[in-house]
Amino acid sequence: MSRPTESRLAESLEQLTDIAAEAGLDPAAARDEGLRVAAALAESVPGAAAHWARVADPRLTELGRINEAFFDAASRGRRWRGAPTDLLEALIVSRHTLAAEYAEALTEVASSAVMLGTAPIDAIAKATATSATYLAAVRPGAPGTLVQAGPDDPGSGPSWSGSWSGILPPLPEGPGTDAVLRSWGLTRVPSSPGDPAEGPGGATPEVGDGIRQQETGPTAIPAATQGEPSHPTEPSAEPAEPEKSVEELLAELDAMIGLARVKREIHRQVALLSVERMRTEAGLRAPKMSRHLIFVGNPGTGKTTVARLVGGIYRALGLLPKGQLVEVDRSELVAGYVGQTAMKTADVVANAVGGVLFIDEAYGLTGDQYAQEAVNTLVKEMEDHREDLVVIVAGYPEPMVGFIAQNPGLASRFTTTIEFDDYSDDELLAILDSIATGSDYELTDDARRRVRHQLEATPRTPAFGNGRFSRNLFEHAVGRHAWRLKDAKEPSRDDLRLLTGDDFTEQPDEPEQPDHLDAPDATDAPAAQPQDPADVRGDVRAEVRADPDGSAGTDEAVSDAQDEPHDPSANEHEDTA
Repeated sequence: MSRPTESRLAESLEQLTDIAAEAGLDPAAARDEGLRVAAALAESVPGAAAHWARVADPRLTELGRINEAFFDAASRGRRWRGAPTDLLEALIVSRHTLAAEYAEALTEVASSAVMLGTAPIDAIAKATATSATYLAAVRPGAPGTLVQAGPDDPGSGPSWSGSWSGILPPLPEGPGTDAVLRSWGLTRVPSSPGDPAEGPGGATPEVGDGIRQQETGPTAIPAATQGEPSHPTEPSAEPAEPEKSVEELLAELDAMIGLARVKREIHRQVALLSVERMRTEAGLRAPKMSRHLIFVGNPGTGKTTVARLVGGIYRALGLLPKGQLVEVDRSELVAGYVGQTAMKTADVVANAVGGVLFIDEAYGLTGDQYAQEAVNTLVKEMEDHREDLVVIVAGYPEPMVGFIAQNPGLASRFTTTIEFDDYSDDELLAILDSIATGSDYELTDDARRRVRHQLEATPRTPAFGNGRFSRNLFEHAVGRHAWRLKDAKEPSRDDLRLLTGDDFTEQPDEPEQPDHLDAPDATDAPAAQPQDPADVRGDVRAEVRADPDGSAGTDEAVSDAQDEPHDPSANEHEDTA
């Protein structure tokens, strides 16, 4: 019998597919969207993968396959945490009368996703912000919709209609909650008796219980609609980050744990490009070397972090004017209609001009006419911007061969491949020490022995997260450490900072968390090798996920932390490619 949490997700997906069918959409595609959204929002919820798999495909029973399916779906749905899904966007563009209902059904999926386990506050905040995004995208007049002022009232700005209260569970009060909400563009709204709950021109736009959006841009909530005086303000001038030299950037690369082969190849590339520049300055002919790169390797091996360093190095060498990193995957290059993909790809390239365009799981751009249109456009844009654009494509080795071979223009432009090896046990232990040190913790000798035994016993399957594995070990150890000290009256400083062997051992009374060690985070989601058959039911495809560096951004194993400005104490535990 299904558990209540699983039943709720199943019911939400059924509602979503019913609305899709009524709107003339493919119900299987809608279910696929819903499962991906749910996985993307439940990535950080302990135990969610197993519950999600029971709904997606009850035949999945092995932990490795469950993780592969779950994080593959999460990686494909991660882009929809901040933008409408493809089917929702299609309904909006066509002005379909069911667009609002479809958006509301997606918010139910989001709510069900964070109910798949005991969700941390950041997961609830993500789901809240995602629901707000869907509802704000639908047509004017839909519940909870942000509507733009009409031409007769250009100065009034956007206003709100309806209420978003009750979409998600209430959030606990406290500074921690408020900090997470701010990071997702939300803020808690103090309420008083008699305040209007909804309605344009004075209502407070709410997302859940007492939460409102803090958006900017064309859909921003103007100060006037928030009961505050409206007057122009000077933008806050933040000091620009000083540009780093080639030597400083190479020092950051060298400080990363492991990656010996990567470091050698990047140093070689820098030498080639430096000499090429000097020959040009000396009036000599310099052979035009392709600057575009292929990164191959498993999840969690630092590909996004290295890509960002490459952008900075190229800028320091004077080869790129800005050196920024723009990270995308298929979903941000391919549109739902022939002809739109070329425009979408060209827009992405335009944002990356002057820096590095990093295409994760690039082999997703194969197999259909939309992918071919994106590749053809990409090749043309690479030629048009050959002096001020570097493209790095990333993924597993064998699928990348097929991707490059599909277009002669790709094969001639991508001539350098850099391989990212998996981390050894010693390197993973060093990463764990670095993460702990950066958080003012320290492992005892017994803890290190326990961790080493776990590393030796863990198979390196596609679901293994490399640096993210160390991050997960640390996070769960900190949780056990806190539980161990819960009754301590006056713990010593060592009590508060030392992680013991027991803290790295699952306790008998712990809730089952079948995916807690092998599960990458939002940025390090692994994927099965590309295959044609569906991986979850018949309608959830096993599209390749090679996102060891997902963002730190987001928010992306070793590269999760390394996506941020370099910090030697915490640069080996985050990844996004």
